[in-house]
Amino acid sequence: MPAHGGLDARLSYRHPHALPAGTLVRVPLGRRTVLGVVWPEAPDGAAPAREALRPVQEVLSALPPLPDEWCALVAFAARYYQRSVGEVALAALPPALRALDAAGLQRRLARLPGAGVAAPAAPAPPLTPDQQAAVQAIAAADRPVLLFGATGSGKTEVYLQAAAQVLQRDAQAQVLMLVPEINLTPQLEARVRARFGAAVVTLHSGLTPAQRLRHWLAAHLGQARVVLGTRTAVWASLPRLRLIVVDEEHDPSYKSQEGARHSARDLAVVRAHRLAAHGCRVVLGSATPSLESWHAAQQGRYRLVELPDRIGGAARPVLRLLDLRQQPRGALLAPALLEAIQARVARGEQALLLLNRRGYAPVLACADCGWTSGCPHCSAHLVFHKAERALRCHHCGHAAPVPRACPECGNVDLVPLGRGTQRLEEHLEQALADLRRPDGTPVRIGRLDADTARTPQALQQRLAEVHRGDVDVLVGTQMVAKGHDFRRITLVAAVNPDGALFASDWRAPERLFALLLQAGGRAGRDAAFMAAQGSRAELWVQTAYPQHPLFAALARHDYPGFAAQQLEERRAAGMPPFAHQALLRAEARTLEAALAWLRLAAAQADGLPGRAHVTLYAPVPMTMVRLAGVERAQLLLESARRPALQALLAAWTPRLHALRGASAARGLLRWAIDVDPLGY
Repeated sequence: MPAHGGLDARLSYRHPHALPAGTLVRVPLGRRTVLGVVWPEAPDGAAPAREALRPVQEVLSALPPLPDEWCALVAFAARYYQRSVGEVALAALPPALRALDAAGLQRRLARLPGAGVAAPAAPAPPLTPDQQAAVQAIAAADRPVLLFGATGSGKTEVYLQAAAQVLQRDAQAQVLMLVPEINLTPQLEARVRARFGAAVVTLHSGLTPAQRLRHWLAAHLGQARVVLGTRTAVWASLPRLRLIVVDEEHDPSYKSQEGARHSARDLAVVRAHRLAAHGCRVVLGSATPSLESWHAAQQGRYRLVELPDRIGGAARPVLRLLDLRQQPRGALLAPALLEAIQARVARGEQALLLLNRRGYAPVLACADCGWTSGCPHCSAHLVFHKAERALRCHHCGHAAPVPRACPECGNVDLVPLGRGTQRLEEHLEQALADLRRPDGTPVRIGRLDADTARTPQALQQRLAEVHRGDVDVLVGTQMVAKGHDFRRITLVAAVNPDGALFASDWRAPERLFALLLQAGGRAGRDAAFMAAQGSRAELWVQTAYPQHPLFAALARHDYPGFAAQQLEERRAAGMPPFAHQALLRAEARTLEAALAWLRLAAAQADGLPGRAHVTLYAPVPMTMVRLAGVERAQLLLESARRPALQALLAAWTPRLHALRGASAARGLLRWAIDVDPLGY
């Protein structure tokens, strides 16, 4: 199978013996020797004479063939996401495996530890009646389960005990647990390892190539009983897969933005469906499910299982709205919010402040001539990072020193506009400088964002400080809202969320509601601590639009009501999940070249299967037109019929590959199709 290019044919080689489908081999390709997979499908077109075929150079016979269902999953993903089978298959295998010959593989296998025993290293806590019902529903499910549980309701324990049941019933069964970002959920990894011991391996991009290969081999050989990983783990070869868990299934991190641009959540559902005859089930869990999953549950395609209450009787946070129009002009924090933070910290509690913009200020500007710190390579501003005295682009990584004066007019009085986490941290350090903790020590402010957590070690250190109580007020971006079980946080505040209320992205309200509800869920998780303190959990939101319907639903913790309103709006507008979309994106040296190629591509769709049921919109520049010096544009395809859209894409893709040599393609750098895009 070729890995790249428009060619999607299987390549034929000869071997003295018939090789089972899924066998890994090394074959000549041009002047190189590359890894290949013996595919279950016959080559396209008439097979050449056997004498004309090049021989298979080596069979990696030490490994069992890849399972048939793995090959079927890869073939489905290649068709659905409009990529070549070879590209998807080889990208799904560990990079280190591609370079190994038979001897090298034997050495790696010899160093593997024996099979892990899925014996609990820590006892399982008793389940609540709702949790027990959820575990039973998963065991009996005949379709995907959507586990809709409040933050702190014990969804993780449901996953663990459902997995334990599967492993106990079948001595060779395997479980796949997917999380959005494994570095942001260290507690989950610790709990999984404590429960299942040496039977657990992880698969994610943070591993070294050697570690990734070792863990993949353990899964493929059945030695690993539980695989915990990010979206790349959906491709793991698991010959006895019987349960798939997708935690925080709403998280956009499950959708890849490069390569095949696949959705790991959707492929998990497909994979479980293909293994349903073997008893495999899939669980999608979230306190704020994606609207696509929620709609599927409302339609009966998924089974909805609810965990409405928090563990231990902990109360959900109370929403407090602060009208920014009634606050002092220019205040980063409303006086009432600052007083509430001071009161919590003085009692030995912790507070969390969410500001989804890192850096000191989004832009540096000149008040005299209007100059702003724009990125020379992107349609974005350079963000002012005060501590480093640098301007940084958060899109392409370009960095520059802060100018001594305005480059346009020479004014030395440059001012930061807007606010970022660094600026909020500085403001809190000044505002709380005289405050003391119950033990008399000064208040400590911490920050958690991509700047302070550049390595897994730095992230773990900062989280450990919060858990130990060494940080009284934690400032952070959306990283702080993902799955953390902070026990002493009683107040959460969203400082400036209004930008998402009226964003051009039609998914922005859904994402904002999820972010605020998830962030608020970090407060008041320990009922015993709350009772001892005599406190109640609160979620404060600073907004200039307190009457917005989103906040009314948030105050009631009413995700079903919010989802119903959003789905009705999407139904009226003909948007997903009531329509199906794909994007054709083009990148070129100039915007004109990208748009010209897209117009030519649109003309190539005429007369193709499904065209009558698919709307092709005019090509437009992307929201961020220029990224890293490349101009970008896109063309949207939309249809109420998924089969019609897929038929058109399948017939259209070969024509798009053929356009690379056209005169209109001059200046074109690359193009890609994104099926089921999450953003424009």
